[in-house]
Amino acid sequence: MIKTRAAGVLCHISSLPGKYGIGSLGREAYGFAKLLAKSGVKYWQILPPVQTGYGDSPYSSVACNSGNPYFIDLEKLAAEGLLTAEDLRAARHGGPVDYGALYNERYMTLRKAFSRFNFDGTEFRAFVKSGVAEDYALFMTAKQVYGENFLSWDDPLKFREADALEKLRTDFHEEYLFWNFLQYEFRRQWFALKSYCNGLGLKIIGDIPLYVAADSADVWAHPELFKLDKDLRPVKVAGVPPDYFSETGQLWGNPIYDWKAHEKEGFRWWAGRMESAFLLYDVVRIDHFRGIDRYYEIPAFAENAIGGVWQDGPKEKLFAAVDCKDRVIAEDLGEMDEGVRALRLKLGFPGMKVLLFAFDGNEENEFLPVNIEENSVCYTGTHDNDTVAGYVKSLSAEEFLLFRSRVATALAEEGIWVPLGETSKGFPEALTRLALASRSRLAVIPVQDILGLDNEARMNCPGTDSGNWRFRLSRLPRGSVMRKFGRMLKKYKRR
Repeated sequence: MIKTRAAGVLCHISSLPGKYGIGSLGREAYGFAKLLAKSGVKYWQILPPVQTGYGDSPYSSVACNSGNPYFIDLEKLAAEGLLTAEDLRAARHGGPVDYGALYNERYMTLRKAFSRFNFDGTEFRAFVKSGVAEDYALFMTAKQVYGENFLSWDDPLKFREADALEKLRTDFHEEYLFWNFLQYEFRRQWFALKSYCNGLGLKIIGDIPLYVAADSADVWAHPELFKLDKDLRPVKVAGVPPDYFSETGQLWGNPIYDWKAHEKEGFRWWAGRMESAFLLYDVVRIDHFRGIDRYYEIPAFAENAIGGVWQDGPKEKLFAAVDCKDRVIAEDLGEMDEGVRALRLKLGFPGMKVLLFAFDGNEENEFLPVNIEENSVCYTGTHDNDTVAGYVKSLSAEEFLLFRSRVATALAEEGIWVPLGETSKGFPEALTRLALASRSRLAVIPVQDILGLDNEARMNCPGTDSGNWRFRLSRLPRGSVMRKFGRMLKKYKRR
């Protein structure tokens, strides 16, 4: 539970500016942290910083506890003598994130760094021996050698027979060490950045997806914890029923947990996952929290999510094995019911309130500022929404007039004056002020809304397979913009 009124900014690492095609843990991250802290911001929220797989989504990773190699700062590798000035020049790339180019080029650059790395060093050897990246390194080594999906591997490796794992580790030892190297460098850089942020009084809110990818080290290493057939193929997959985002629901395709198997082992895997998250972040947002109370289960190979059914989840039993230390935010958006509301209240976790969902004309709408409770986190929008300016631009003339009237009413109720004209101008500031003025202990504003950007800066469109996760800032926000934001924080007693 967040104890005092504070404000945060949502900006994923990938969205930071820089020279090398994607945001990194380098100088721009430090500059962004300094800007936030100077403005009075107390929380920096990011999306999962994991290695992405097909579709480039940070919510579908090859390993749920991995770090994204694309985020490794190349200039730090150069400072360590692992890359040359020519290597850095070749890695330069501007504009939105181009994942295809990164996949084809970035690993070549990182392999050059590894070729100059002393992997006999004591610290690195201790990291490998610790096993922190063991399943990930074996999984990625096998992918490079035998093919993309682990279901296609020969049975001894597919089913993780001890001799097959040892043969993989021995026969392709340098490849195995390369993938360990990537996690070693990511973690070194990550913890240095986190230490810097914490030293500024800035805390990191990290995000963990409820589910893992079907083709992942997690499923390969722990098939007994998922609903799979004898060939390790998912029998049931995750998603959500038709809702605000999609008329046919969302078919995510992630394998469903066998919660009875988890309970039998005392939720050991989940406890380990949460403990890892608490090392990486100061506060953890659990995505799709409602699936812990009840989850939507869809037959594998279904064409859409319409035919799924609801099943009971582990509920509070899951957290009996985890010391959450008042450090969890529950993402409780979408189709909620009394069960998940009661679970969140019982656990004391703050839920999420999104102002873009508030202005439908229903006075009982839980997202309206007047209805928001203190134990919550208020957002203008999330990574799955339009930006505020983009949303306003998408409205028809009639919808715009209704929306403007409802926002104006909410502003008047809070004693806030922001001019709202005939365009989207003014709306990002209006909703930002409403979020900051709300009773929520924590208000988090996406950087896109602080800057007033339209939907070209949108992060993700749920239900679409391409064009997502590409947004990048062209430069760090100007000091004048952040000073104005800082004055807002002071006015609404959040600094």
